[in-house]
Amino acid sequence: MAAFLSAQYAVCLRKPGLIHFRRFAVISARYSSSRTSSSADYLHQSVVPSMHYQKSLPRLPIPKLEDTIRRYLAAQKPLLDGAQFATTEKIAQDFLNGVGKELHEELVVQDKNNKHTSYISRPWFDMYLSARDSVVLNSNPFMSFNPDPKEEYNEQLVRSANMVCSAVRFMKTLRAGLLEPEVFHLNPAKSDTDSFKNFIRWVPPSLSWYGAYMVNAYPLDMSQYFRLFNSTRIPKRGGDELFSDEKGRHLLVMRKGNMYVFDVVDKDGNMVKPAEIHSHLKYILSDSTQAASFPLGILTSENRDVWAGLREKLVATGNAEALGLVDSALFCLCLDEESMRDHIHISHNMLHGDGCNRWYDKSFSIIIAKDGQAAINFEHAWGDGVAVLRFQNEVFKDTTEKPLVHPGSAPATVDSASAVRRLQFHLDRELENGVQKAKENFDLAISKLTIDAMEFKKGGKEQLKKSKLSPDAVAQLSFQMAFLRQYGQTVATYESCSTAAFRHGRTETIRPASVHTKRCSHAFVHEPSKHSMEELRAMLNECSKYHSQLTKEAAMGQGFDRHLFALRYLAMSKDQALHSLYTDPAYAAINHNILSTSTLTSPAVSLGGFAPVVPDGFGVGYGVHDNWIGCNVSSYPARDVHEFLQCVHKSLEDIFSVLEGKPLS
Repeated sequence: MAAFLSAQYAVCLRKPGLIHFRRFAVISARYSSSRTSSSADYLHQSVVPSMHYQKSLPRLPIPKLEDTIRRYLAAQKPLLDGAQFATTEKIAQDFLNGVGKELHEELVVQDKNNKHTSYISRPWFDMYLSARDSVVLNSNPFMSFNPDPKEEYNEQLVRSANMVCSAVRFMKTLRAGLLEPEVFHLNPAKSDTDSFKNFIRWVPPSLSWYGAYMVNAYPLDMSQYFRLFNSTRIPKRGGDELFSDEKGRHLLVMRKGNMYVFDVVDKDGNMVKPAEIHSHLKYILSDSTQAASFPLGILTSENRDVWAGLREKLVATGNAEALGLVDSALFCLCLDEESMRDHIHISHNMLHGDGCNRWYDKSFSIIIAKDGQAAINFEHAWGDGVAVLRFQNEVFKDTTEKPLVHPGSAPATVDSASAVRRLQFHLDRELENGVQKAKENFDLAISKLTIDAMEFKKGGKEQLKKSKLSPDAVAQLSFQMAFLRQYGQTVATYESCSTAAFRHGRTETIRPASVHTKRCSHAFVHEPSKHSMEELRAMLNECSKYHSQLTKEAAMGQGFDRHLFALRYLAMSKDQALHSLYTDPAYAAINHNILSTSTLTSPAVSLGGFAPVVPDGFGVGYGVHDNWIGCNVSSYPARDVHEFLQCVHKSLEDIFSVLEGKPLS
């Protein structure tokens, strides 16, 4: 399952399961033992080691099968008519009492024999890595940075140099074990204190989680962090591989479709001087080389099997060394030639761009436009948003509070022409045709995508909390109302929820469409005059209460989606015929997520976004802020995103009107 290319540092995993913390410890030792490393190389120096809680994290629970079936049927109820629900209920009960019970018992035994990981880890890796569709639009999301509050620091060269320096500092802090562990503090006055940290550092790692739990603090899984750097998804026929090689000391920079590399870490493991990084980036930005005629980055947007075949051809034609430098680079920095017009332009550019100045397979890329607008686009197989968001928050904080390069800084007088290498690739006619075809496919795919945004300024988190309503529940309810108003239906809805509170947790699904939201939406949209203010308010309370329950269950690993997915994966791995639960049209329908939603609020992030997961769906990125609510939504031609956002706005107006005791118009 794990094949080491180098005993200490390189790992190439196909169908990964075990995360090798012993190897991570070796890397940490290498970085922390360097005598010449100074505190300037680190973001901070945590007294609690980064991975201190990892060994004692609780394991992701496998829900009871009867609970999973109960939750599954509750989620199906608003989507089906009476006859359809009766059929699905009968099928589900048969599964519970027969094949499902056997599969569940086998899954529990398998889980007990693999205590180093979670029951969902391998199936989830496989799901991503076996997918053959392009990662562009189908997988990779983006999160854009807020501008630097000091306007002069948003100049492209200055911001690029500072972000590279801060990213290297993050990497060194992580690998030295000095990055603050990721902890969710319910009572920060007790747990997020120097005294607690000085106490917990001495508690053995096998017990440390329990010490945090005693003060209402919940350490989160950090097993994905080691794949942030020097990592790439490699296309392979039938199923891709995740490759990491921490020996790489260089950065990959893309401009006009050309690729450059230069070292940002020296041979002793120290960060190259910021003035030198500044100089090298200035050299690249002033390079007069024409835009690449056959930009190889576009190949990473292809169907995975097609890209796998073309990559094999690239290796066969003498490009293995150059590809190796791309794969092992710390990360990818994309320097774009265009300035951003508005939020919609930012979303399109950071989600997909023109395809030529990206390497979508890198674990993450920092994209910086001509005007200094910046974002992260990340490959999703290796991990979820938790590690990327922590990285983004730390980089934003460091670049804005402690920048190492300034608008008046002079680049170092070094020979950047020797330090920077522009990668050359040898392409035959077949490869050139492959690049051209990939560009045609890419252009066709992105031409179908529409993105629009909406800001509701009449209220937000503060007012909702005063009204004792869950802000997330209200946002989700507004999407249900909007879809009903626009299309007259209640449809399958997906909200992602992290299960990082558990060892090797990934995500669980919250199912926001419920009998409560359906009833409430119908009342608000179709018959507001038939209900009193008290009745409408009571419906809002019921929706909020139920959504909060679903959210808590999902965060505790008590949803139904991952459990049913793992049971299906187990049956398929045994070449076992699938039970009718999985061939029931209702199962296909609930997994055809027309409303795919994800929420994010952070001081570092301006907006985030992703494409719909189905052709007739919406991709809904949203954030509930103190006094406003924002949505960044994508769609394909089957749906009208502009009208949908108008309907969301109307829904929020109606909800806040009821909270204020105003009659609905």
